[in-house]
Amino acid sequence: MKNYKEINTEQNTFAREYKRSSPVMLDSFMAMHKAAMQEGALSNKLKELMALSIGIAARCDGCIAAHTKASIQAGATRQELIETINVAVMMGGGPSLVYGTQALSAVDEFLAE
Repeated sequence: MKNYKEINTEQNTFAREYKRSSPVMLDSFMAMHKAAMQEGALSNKLKELMALSIGIAARCDGCIAAHTKASIQAGATRQELIETINVAVMMGGGPSLVYGTQALSAVDEFLAE
């Protein structure tokens, strides 16, 4: 069984090494991330839920871990996260169903904190 807290921690470690190896690239990406996720016409919570849905459809464990945690930190409820998973499954079909069930596991793992 996947441990999304561990995946999140591991991905952060990988990102720190990548930053040492290619600081301009990672800094540029993080600037884009910050600009995209700031409050605007859409709330940060909604943007995190959107990112989670795309992460599920793209079958990205690191994205699922990061955006599940960030969605919860932004105030998303378990029901909002389930509905986000539902949209990802609808858009991504069978593979997203597999990753959607894993994302629900990540939701429950992070909500247990």
